[in-house]
Amino acid sequence: MAAKDSHDKKDSHDKQLREHLVYLLDGGGAHAKFYDVVKDVPEKLRGVKPNGLPHSAWMLLEHLRLAQWDILEFSRNSKHKSPAWPEGYWPKNEAPSSSTAWDKSVEQFRKDLKVMQDLVSNPATDLYARIQWGDEQTILREALLVADHNAYHLGQLVDVRRLLGAWKG
Repeated sequence: MAAKDSHDKKDSHDKQLREHLVYLLDGGGAHAKFYDVVKDVPEKLRGVKPNGLPHSAWMLLEHLRLAQWDILEFSRNSKHKSPAWPEGYWPKNEAPSSSTAWDKSVEQFRKDLKVMQDLVSNPATDLYARIQWGDEQTILREALLVADHNAYHLGQLVDVRRLLGAWKG
């Protein structure tokens, strides 16, 4: 009976960890949620860099999308080649080419985030196994990297919006 109890406890802990990771990736706890930060950004302000800050809302949105996509692809695709740093992780322009470009970036970010959440939610995913084509990385480490990176830059995006007078939070 003790072996069964130990197995049940391990399964329970594994399930809890996966739920916590999904929650964190979604911006849970003290973090701003992606959708809350990017919704209702006035189109005329999307390419504006506030005085003293190096990035516009568009630059941060695209950086978030590109970095998250790269981490996700690295985590699941042995043939993935990461873009060159830093130019491959930042847009070439300060402003989106259209409102459609903004919307596409938001939607792609959300899709890739959902795929990462599904990856960590899947009990068949060994969160602790080394990614064979990496250097010591695990899915757990990559999921935490996505959550941490997203939280950092979403905080910057809130600052951009605040300085432009476009944040009501």
